[in-house]
Amino acid sequence: MAKLLAFAGSTRKQSFNQSVLDVAVAGAREAGAEVTEISLADFDMPLFNEDEEAEHGIPASAQAFKELMMSHDGFLIASPEYNSAYPAILKNAIDWASRPAGDEKILAAFRGKVAGIMAASAGGLGGLRVLVVLRMLLENLGTMVMPTQRAVAKVDTLRNDDGTISDEKTIKQLKALGKQTAELARKMRADS
Repeated sequence: MAKLLAFAGSTRKQSFNQSVLDVAVAGAREAGAEVTEISLADFDMPLFNEDEEAEHGIPASAQAFKELMMSHDGFLIASPEYNSAYPAILKNAIDWASRPAGDEKILAAFRGKVAGIMAASAGGLGGLRVLVVLRMLLENLGTMVMPTQRAVAKVDTLRNDDGTISDEKTIKQLKALGKQTAELARKMRADS
């Protein structure tokens, strides 16, 4: 069984990206994956700074996040688009997770993993531009990113009052992304 770690690059209440992530998580679980869904808000990490790291080491919260990444076969990540890129909280978490501690292998949290990425916004592009740079970042770190990424445009019109996605076509696409990510993670795990 594949194990996926799911998180959004937004910690905002009623986050659009949390809404789409929840649907992809459901698709992965329906495909038989074990999914751990977390919030980056639960991992209070200082801004990455090599001087701080040299003096104090990797903060416990950052190490805990990295260990979660290392203990999973892949990721489901939903990211808002801030000025055509990912938010600082997401980049900072990725930066800390890329730092080795002790006898860990370099980029152990990323290499050999698979990721399904998605974005959502009220705009017409649905956060599409962030997916380009997020894909580049993750692939540079050794993670295989699914080609079937999803950008959900005008997501504010596709949600119920409780924030859940209501549009059947969008649900089908996001569940498919979750399922495909789970299946590839399972295959990569079996092949290793």
